[in-house]
Amino acid sequence: MTGALADVRVLDLTSVVMGPLATQILGDLGADVISVEDIGGDTNRFMGPGPHPQLSGISLNLLRNKRNISLDLKHPDGREACLRLAERADIVITNLRPGPLGRLRLAYDDVRARNPQIIYCQAQGWPTDGEHGNRPAYDDVIQSASGMADTFAQRDGVPAIVPSIVADKVGGLTIVYAVLAALHHRDRTGEGQRVEVPMIEAMQAFMLAEHGSAAITEPAMGPAGYTRVLSPNRKPQRTADGWIHLLPYSKANYVALFTAGGKPELIDDPRLEGRFARAQAADSLYGEVVHVLLQRTTSEWLEFCDEHDIPAGPVSSLDDIVAQLPLAEHPLTGPYRVVPSGARFDATPTSVRRHAPLIGEHGDEVLLEAGYSPAEVAALREAGALRSKP
Repeated sequence: MTGALADVRVLDLTSVVMGPLATQILGDLGADVISVEDIGGDTNRFMGPGPHPQLSGISLNLLRNKRNISLDLKHPDGREACLRLAERADIVITNLRPGPLGRLRLAYDDVRARNPQIIYCQAQGWPTDGEHGNRPAYDDVIQSASGMADTFAQRDGVPAIVPSIVADKVGGLTIVYAVLAALHHRDRTGEGQRVEVPMIEAMQAFMLAEHGSAAITEPAMGPAGYTRVLSPNRKPQRTADGWIHLLPYSKANYVALFTAGGKPELIDDPRLEGRFARAQAADSLYGEVVHVLLQRTTSEWLEFCDEHDIPAGPVSSLDDIVAQLPLAEHPLTGPYRVVPSGARFDATPTSVRRHAPLIGEHGDEVLLEAGYSPAEVAALREAGALRSKP
């Protein structure tokens, strides 16, 4: 076992993307992640095509570095097996809503009774102390409720959502830093705790980091929304032979572009004087740049931007990005592309130690580790509380 969290065990009671992404990251960091999966399998296994009926292209990365046990948590023996696993865990993460958790008797107090030092992270759409605590929530709903859809309305006149499950992923990242902070606290004090990550609050914090803007002061100095980011001209721009995304930031950046583009009359434009002036005039300045960029090819502009320290990059396709990923060999399905971790560590690098498992692949193994006898494991399987192969 390698990685910064090699001595940490995580019991994963999550599904779809938000929770599984969080536990994938913890697994990449070295944690022993035991994923408790519904008998019927998690939704992410069937999100799009894949090389195996239980392994979509999404799940090949989302389920890596995890051991999998498939339990019927509504069965008393399945619930007891889950609590036995929680006794040996450092962290439990769930995205079940409060109602189902209470009915299953797997809420924080139930787990803490078996493991007083547990760090129990409860992540769901809405705060549990609010009127909507049990309301279902998915990424699309949270994007709209968090203000993200409104940014499109401010820019384009019509609300829209990002074609990415960004709320799920922001929630997953929030889970990771929250449980690691709680783990650090426990290491110093011995005290476990319940941690709550409502998706709506994680996304509101994410959106308002810049879009709170002038509305943050009391009284407000203006409406919410960061002007430069809301510019309709803030988008990939056409070149003579394709596309580029170029972001002139300083006055020197604009001067270099306007000089190269034959617009010397704009070099002393008052819109360029000072960061505040450039931010306020971002839309009109970006509009000026659009005409300049049509004069050269993408590669010529990228070379020019490197020479003049102007932030710029190609407009890459998703297929091009995937094609550049490293290959790994899944023992059951063959080669697949590995989505890399977002952080690099010199002393404790992340790694793929386990490939995505099938449903219940490690059920017998983890139960035997938890003290079950082979006969007891077989009895669980016979009773329908466990889905696994002997």
